[in-house]
Parts: sequence; structure tokens; C-alpha cells
Amino acid sequence: MKSNNQKLSILEKIGYGSGDAAVNVVISSMFLIITFFYTDVYGLKPKDMAVLFLLVRLIDAITDPLMGLITDKITTKWGRYRHYFLFLSVPFGISVFLTFTTPGFDYSGKLIYAYITYIFVTIMFTSVTIPYISLIGVLTSDPKERLSANGYRLFFAKIAAFLVSIVVPIMAESLGKNDIAKGYQLAMGLMALLGTLLFLFSFFTTKERVEHVVDKTPLLEQFKLLFKNGQWTLLFGVCFTGTVGYVIRGSVAIFYAKYFLGGDASVQSTFMATGVIAAILAMPASTFITKRYCKVKLFKYTQLAVGAISLVMFFVVKPGDMFLAYVLYFILSFIVDLHAPVFWSAIAEAVDYGHAESGKRVSGLSFGGISFAQKAGMGVAGATVGYLLDFFGYIPDTVQSETALIGLALMLTIIPGVFHVIMGLLMFRYKITDKYYETIKTKLNI
Repeated sequence: MKSNNQKLSILEKIGYGSGDAAVNVVISSMFLIITFFYTDVYGLKPKDMAVLFLLVRLIDAITDPLMGLITDKITTKWGRYRHYFLFLSVPFGISVFLTFTTPGFDYSGKLIYAYITYIFVTIMFTSVTIPYISLIGVLTSDPKERLSANGYRLFFAKIAAFLVSIVVPIMAESLGKNDIAKGYQLAMGLMALLGTLLFLFSFFTTKERVEHVVDKTPLLEQFKLLFKNGQWTLLFGVCFTGTVGYVIRGSVAIFYAKYFLGGDASVQSTFMATGVIAAILAMPASTFITKRYCKVKLFKYTQLAVGAISLVMFFVVKPGDMFLAYVLYFILSFIVDLHAPVFWSAIAEAVDYGHAESGKRVSGLSFGGISFAQKAGMGVAGATVGYLLDFFGYIPDTVQSETALIGLALMLTIIPGVFHVIMGLLMFRYKITDKYYETIKTKLNI
């Protein structure tokens, strides 16, 4: 233990949150923008895009656990995690800029370039994200402080998502004028610069207080210990299914706004921003609720509610019905994200649970595994959207058929809703409440 003072200052919580804002420059563009960018701007065929999303995720099966192991083995004067923000923030920003650059190649050349840049941004995303999601475990051992810090973190993450959703489409159209590809390059270039600066701010304003002794356990045994940790494997499944649902809905929002609602660039940006604003408001609401109500119950029941709201939205909203679409999308997005602060606090608690049960701590691999679950979910969701767009007969930048419109509505509502219901049902097996966690802290003397 480095410090007995487990309280975090407001500045440190803001600094911690700024790190997730930096992460969300990428993750929000992957959730909200990149599918539309690849099909309607860059010019990839939906099937080729689907294969790209799937194949690149295979790399994560290696890089995510590897990065987790690296964070376990290397400690610097700044701690175990923060120095990655200092040294990798610039390469991270460059990777984002290159991913949203459209070269003047033929189709084969553009496809190769898409693979190279998407792999690059994925590796850089891994290299900064795993240290970031691990950081909460060493900032403080107080579960209330962790939950509060995660409230800040997710608030700033949603602010970044808001910027990507509302600023990027409008800025791309404004900066690009008659060249929308150039517009997206410049708009996302500015987002990349912002992400770099936010990571640097996070580095300079946070402090690692808790020092866990990492067992020098062989890799195979670490994997065995990890998979014996039933609460961690549960969260792995929760993360994967939730991400699939979240990314399918987020990826389709801009298509839905443009084609189902018949909106221009401003409608596309404000519709996506409506979902992000709802998610921003869900962060303080979640923190308020969990101070008075069981966080595990909040998690599971909100995700079940998402399934019901998704059904209502699919059957009630008709093509062009903007008012109802905006209202129900706001409600849906608000309920979806009430669980988020709970989930990111739960990972650190599940690591402590495994440590208490086995007597050996598996930290880096645990966080690397959750990162892999998230990105595997992103890959499956991205591929699913690509294949479904092709299946429903979607044709970029034209009037869509009735079948295509129904497909877009399904992909915004019922299809992701099913994954959130599964997520909620899984959480009925999660048992680390605040009261239970106190017994874990006592056992580990933290």
C-alpha cells in the first residue's frame, strides 16, 4: 500500500475522467461513425467491411493479454500504468488521423490501406486502454471513491462521444465542402489532437496510491486462475454481450437518422447526440441511485428494461416520425447507460475477489481480458452490421427500399435489445455487492 489516504480530489477525478475522454475519441468513432464512414464516405462494400472488423479482432486475442502482462511486469517512477499515457499519446493520435484518411487508391489499394490503418489504431487503442482501465485499481481501494471516480470517468467519456457525434458530421460537411472524405479527415484529425492532449492531462493530474504485489505466476497458471474466477468470467460475458448490443445500435444510429427519418447532416448529428446526451445524464443519475439502491439490482433491471423499450420503439416509430424517434431514443440511451459506472468498478472488485479466493493476484491479464471482450464485441457487432446491411439490401447514398428501412429499424432497436436482455440476465449471477466487497477487503487487508 502506497498511501493510507484513499480519497481522490476533484481535480484527480477530472484527470482520471479525461483519460476516458481520450479513449472515447476512438471508441465513439468506432461505435458511431466508422461504419458509416467506411460505407458512405470511404467506399467499402458492407461485406468487405464486415470481414475487416472480424479479422482485425483476431489480433486483439494476442495484443490484449500481452499488454496486460506487460503492465504486470513493468513499473516506473510514475507507477505501473500512467507512463503509457505520456509516451503513447502522440502515436495514438496519429493512428486515429490515418484511419479516417481516404487515399486516392483503387478499390484494392483502399482496402489494403483500411486494413493497415485499422490494425494500427487497434494496437494503439490496446496500448493505452488496458493501462487506463487498470488504473482505477491503484488510484484508491475505497469502493465508494472508485464508483465516484467512474462516474466522472464516464461523464467525460460521454462528453467526448458527444463531440464526436454532433461535431464530426457537421464539421466534416463544413470543412470538406465538396470533398466529404477530406472533411472527415480534418474533423477526426482535430478529435485525434484532442485525445492526445487529454491523455497528457490525465498523466499529470493522477496518482497511483495502491501498490499490489503481482505474483510471478507462470502465464498458463494465470489463465487457469483467471478462468476459475467465476465473477470475472461472468463480467467477461457481460462485457461482450453488452458491447455487441451497444455497438450495433450506435453504428446504425447515423444510418437510421439519414434514411429512416430522412434527415440531413444536422439531423444525423443531433440524433446521435441525443443518445449521447442521455448517456451523459445517466452518469450522475447512476451515482445518485447507487448511493441509495443496490448497484447490482440497478445493473440487471435496467438492461431488462432496455429490451422492453426497444420493442416499443420498433413498433411505434414510423419512417419520418422524428419526434417519437428522438424521445424514445433518448429514453433508451438513458436507461442503457445507468449500468456503466457499476460495470467498470466491478472489474477491479472481481480482480480482488479472485485474489481473495485463490491467494494469487491476476491483474494485468484480467483487465486485458476485459478489453479483449469489449473489442471482440465491437468486432462481432461491426461484422453483424455489415452483413445485415447487405442482407437487407442497403445501398449507400440512395433512397432505401422498405426492406432496408425495416432492417435499419431492427438494428437500432430489437436486435441490440436482445443482447442487453442477455446482459441483464447474466448479472443475476453477480454477487459482489458493497457489503460483500467489505469482506474481501478485510481478507486482503486493503
